[in-house]
Amino acid sequence: MRKTGIKISLLIFSVIFLSLHTSCSNTKYLKEGQKLYTGAKVKIVGDSISKKDKSELKEELEESLTPKPNSSFLGLRPKLFFYNITKEPTKKKGFRYWMKYKLGEEPVLLRDVDTEFNRDIIDNHSENKGYFNVKSKSEVIEKDKKAKIIYTVTPRNRYYINKVSFPMDSTLINAEIQKTVPKTFLKEGEPFDLDVIIAERERINNRLKERGFYYFHPDNIIVQADSTVTNTQNVELIVKLKEDVPTLSKQQFTIDKIIIFPDFTLKGARDRKEAYEVPSRADSLPTYVYKDMYIIDPERKFKPQIFDRVMYFEKGDLYNRSDHNLTLNRLINMGVFKFVKNEFLISDSIQNKFDVYYTLTPRKMQSLRAEILGRTNSANYGGGELNLNWSHRNFFRGAELFKIAAFGAFDVQLGGKKDANNIMRIGMNTQLTFPRLVAPFRFHSSSAFVPKTNVKLGYEFQNRTKLYTLHNFNASFGYAWKENIRKEHELNVFDMTVVYPQKITETYREQMATVPSLRRVVEKQLIFGPTYSYTYSTTMTPRKNTVYYKGRVDLSGNLTGLLLGTDYKKDKQKEIFKIPFSQYAKVENDFRFYHKLNKKTSIATRLIAGVAYPYGNSEYVPFSKQFFTGGSNSIRAFRARSLGPGSYNPENQNSSFYFDQAGDIKLELNAEYRANLYKFLNAAVFVDAGNVWLFHENLDFPGGKISKDFLKEIAVGAGFGLRFDFSILILRLDLAMPLRVPYNDVDKRWTLDQIDFGNKQWRRDNLVLNIAIGYPF
Repeated sequence: MRKTGIKISLLIFSVIFLSLHTSCSNTKYLKEGQKLYTGAKVKIVGDSISKKDKSELKEELEESLTPKPNSSFLGLRPKLFFYNITKEPTKKKGFRYWMKYKLGEEPVLLRDVDTEFNRDIIDNHSENKGYFNVKSKSEVIEKDKKAKIIYTVTPRNRYYINKVSFPMDSTLINAEIQKTVPKTFLKEGEPFDLDVIIAERERINNRLKERGFYYFHPDNIIVQADSTVTNTQNVELIVKLKEDVPTLSKQQFTIDKIIIFPDFTLKGARDRKEAYEVPSRADSLPTYVYKDMYIIDPERKFKPQIFDRVMYFEKGDLYNRSDHNLTLNRLINMGVFKFVKNEFLISDSIQNKFDVYYTLTPRKMQSLRAEILGRTNSANYGGGELNLNWSHRNFFRGAELFKIAAFGAFDVQLGGKKDANNIMRIGMNTQLTFPRLVAPFRFHSSSAFVPKTNVKLGYEFQNRTKLYTLHNFNASFGYAWKENIRKEHELNVFDMTVVYPQKITETYREQMATVPSLRRVVEKQLIFGPTYSYTYSTTMTPRKNTVYYKGRVDLSGNLTGLLLGTDYKKDKQKEIFKIPFSQYAKVENDFRFYHKLNKKTSIATRLIAGVAYPYGNSEYVPFSKQFFTGGSNSIRAFRARSLGPGSYNPENQNSSFYFDQAGDIKLELNAEYRANLYKFLNAAVFVDAGNVWLFHENLDFPGGKISKDFLKEIAVGAGFGLRFDFSILILRLDLAMPLRVPYNDVDKRWTLDQIDFGNKQWRRDNLVLNIAIGYPF
């Protein structure tokens, strides 16, 4: 029966595909004599170059040809189809115009192709890659009102670099150029390549910019190629300055005066010229000097120390591009200035000196924002949240960011067990961020990112109706800094959480008597200690392969436990404020790898591994610090926090409501194949696997303790999804089903032979729809 259903499905799909193919046959809309251009191919002939060089040259040449044919998908041209079936709109707006010119695409015809122009492109590009005296020809192949073009290219032998020379002279700028020679991109024995020559000029320019030659430009350098030095396919390259290089480009500049306008607005722009004369008129203008910086801030909105921390130029320094960009980046990353601009003006009084002007436009100092959110999750909860946020960007006049956020939220059980309870939360969080490291020692950073000190206080009241109410207090003090765009650190020297129950209902007490582990949710908790996280990411770079890694270490009560000699096994459990403090060590690792197959498809993978080990003063890791799995950003075939630990079966629990299932050890793997279908519409096929386990046996979770057979308890799920990329947000729909269920009998954990899409009850029990915002990883 299942095979018959598959055959019928394939038959229906084939009929639909053939119907679309017939309806999308766009050649019937062409006029007499018109030919639809379907693209061009380049054919490299001759044995003078290697197979690898042929492949690279072919790909580069095909990419450079114009115009591009109409876009296609599975052999169809749906955009061209929409263009053809839509009547010409009467005005340049409305649905018909959108349908024809935005959703649709005008046909690209053979007459639009200039073959002579393309042959010139082929010849020029080939010569730029060292294939001199190339020959090319074109051939048009027509069939059924369609046409394609074949370009046959004979590249002959490729020229290679025989020698590279940098002529010397007695000038200062030539001496600086000679210092760069050891790192030249032009290497003997490498192919002649115009792109490498251009990169070499940029390299020299960048080096000279670091040595004070502010007005130098790559065009000031000429690279001469001489192919007459030998009888073989070799060239000699001579790198030197052009004869007509402007005098200013050969001058080396140092910094004289630094003038800062920290409260600059367009309204005051008319006074700017007068303000530039501040150094000579300091007595008559509202200017004050701080460490050789001239600061024009009449209302004293900003403390001068903030500029001392971000300015990398000092009086007398040699101009260099690194400090130039570093200062601008740090001013921007302070978060208090909306626009940042600087100018280097030649001093009127001293030769080869710059006066540097920084004009800074502040952001709006205070803001108030309200947010209303709606949400659902795979645990059958739906609800909303109201957030009220107030922030001040210059709280103590030192670019400190102070934020207060008040919130209220509720979640209502939409399905599942009838006795599941609703959740209400209200609370407030405050955060004060200093744009520096507040510490007893001096810390110097040469990063483009300003290091920060964060002080946080928070409170949350949680009411789970008919069960319990909790008070949750938290406080932390720590630092966050970035070495560069790839590496980021966050260290909380002190991170404390206090959980205090206010009310526990008889209903919940009865459940605790049946399931003792539920007691841990409402126990008094005191968690304190340092935390550290490290993030490394190359995902912002335009590479074929990129990675993301985040590691986190959480230590609670370790030093205190050591000093007090705690040991719960020997009845030496200690208390602070009449609360036993938690003692554990927790390590988390999140590694992701992204591989781009082409412009529209990619593969994304993730590995999560974590361990939380209780000892000393604690028998268990606090519930809030344990690991969970399942849900829209985890193993999507299982509902949020409903998987594990180990082979524990949640359907056998002695409780009238679901409770979160957690573990001390977590292992999870995810893989996705992602493809762009059409502009904002993306699709994915994914596989998720993993589980959580406990270190110690727990009678409430039989089968939850980790053992040597833990790999047999890995859950596996798979599915497909659609992602709607609307720029401001990504709406994600993922439909998943379990392929391996760890709490089934050992010989029945794989469920592939039980898949039956035609069975309504099977679909209800096994298909899980996840609706979320953003990608899962």
